[in-house]
Amino acid sequence: MQAGRHLEAQLCCRNALAADPNHRDSLHLMGMLCLQARQYDHAIEWIARANQQDVKTDYLLSLGTALEQQGLHQEALRAFDHGVQIKPDDAELWASRGATLTHLGRLEEALACFDRCDELLPNHAAVLEQRGVTLHRLKRYEQALADHRHAHALNPANPNVCNNIGASLQFLRRDEEALAWFDKALALKPDFIMAMINRASSLAQMRRIDETIAVYEQVKAIDPANTEADSYLSLIYLLIGDFEAAWEGHSARWNGHLRPESYPDFHQHLWLGDENVNGKTILVFADEGLGDTIQFARYIPMLAARGANVILLVEETLRPLLSNLPGVTQCLPKPTPSLPPFDMHCPIGTLPLAFGTRLETIPSATSYLPPPAEACVQTWERRLSKRAGASGKRRVGLVWSGNPRHTNDHNRSIPLRLLSPLLSTDATFVSLQKEVRLEDQALLRESGIVDLSSDLTDFAETAALMSGLDLVISVDTSVAHLAAALGRPTWILLPYLPDYRWLLDRDDSPWYPTAHLFRQSERRDWAEVIERVRRALDELGNR
Repeated sequence: MQAGRHLEAQLCCRNALAADPNHRDSLHLMGMLCLQARQYDHAIEWIARANQQDVKTDYLLSLGTALEQQGLHQEALRAFDHGVQIKPDDAELWASRGATLTHLGRLEEALACFDRCDELLPNHAAVLEQRGVTLHRLKRYEQALADHRHAHALNPANPNVCNNIGASLQFLRRDEEALAWFDKALALKPDFIMAMINRASSLAQMRRIDETIAVYEQVKAIDPANTEADSYLSLIYLLIGDFEAAWEGHSARWNGHLRPESYPDFHQHLWLGDENVNGKTILVFADEGLGDTIQFARYIPMLAARGANVILLVEETLRPLLSNLPGVTQCLPKPTPSLPPFDMHCPIGTLPLAFGTRLETIPSATSYLPPPAEACVQTWERRLSKRAGASGKRRVGLVWSGNPRHTNDHNRSIPLRLLSPLLSTDATFVSLQKEVRLEDQALLRESGIVDLSSDLTDFAETAALMSGLDLVISVDTSVAHLAAALGRPTWILLPYLPDYRWLLDRDDSPWYPTAHLFRQSERRDWAEVIERVRRALDELGNR
């Protein structure tokens, strides 16, 4: 093997194993030969057999760690699996197995590993830190906070743990406390970029905007290529209405290595508004969320008016709605394995930049989406009448939660129970909630809210249902964008720090003329918001 004659070395090992199938050194050497040949599964099997001979797991631990460092998580997991089978009381193996499962997104299994490790090795700061991170990813923030505090008590000099405590406090909406922990992390590690970005996030949640901008500028001074700082800073500028500064930061994402990894690597060049598009074919790619796609679809007719042929690539659930949008030559689903020829491309979220949009020049037509098909509208009217009756009451659509995987879901979604005060008003309520969370399902069944969501197969169906409603009340979700883009009266419930598009301290939207915004106060109390909505509904009923 040392001479590089691996096949001959393997033959020698096989001859030795024919004489003694349990010869430990030969088994281990076979594993090493397979590892060098990148035959990872075989390497794990051979080394596992070698370790079984004297109940040692050192080689499997080392092998699994090496595979993990190469990003070979599945192979590393197999090595650790063999290890814990041979030696189930090895805390280090359980911790390594848990870390690998975390990388694979198998969080509940990872948590079980860290629990086992904690039993074998109590009060170990590194184990508590890993378990806390896993609990955080499982959205069990109180438990994550407890583990991180315990880890900090055992090792107060670890800046990562201080940052983790702050992050858990953030998701518990305790940003003032979180700031103190980010400061501790930065005192221990002054160039700790993640702690800086987290600190800026808490400052933003408290609407200390000037300080937020200063922290992002500090990050950029340390790491000029940091795309997170560029992106978040551009969102802050959009939030305060400084579109010129915002688009400058936004466009930086498309410069070479700053390009977002999630965006396809098209060979055609990126269009940012300068080049004449008359007679050209542009692929517009939906690079953001569903709500963003609906919001920025307003630019497609403007692009076509410049003479461009527009291919629109969107999620399948949006395709029936946007296929008939004026200016769209073709509307294709994401992903599409084979694209038609095109000359250039532009992310849909970059169209406002390409058109040089400023606060005062936002294209704000009352309704810019194609109206739902009349047959579909009539079908939904029949369904509504059957379920809601012909009482003549005002029909109000409700949406109370968005995508649970959204990074800001803990701030923008609310439990259905908080909407209970609205249900006593003189109206018929209709659920537009496509995915109802487990904790809301029983209340929805008992509430009297008309629920036809099983037939809401795409956004075109939801648009048709909205045609039979008098009002839509929604938290900040794609359904709120849809209602407002159709010109329906739309009331949107917003957290204290809203998404950038809703700006600050106003109850209207320059993007959507029919939208009315109900904002949290500094207390961040949804009950206050719901009470204002209830009073507004009562006033509406008295007109």
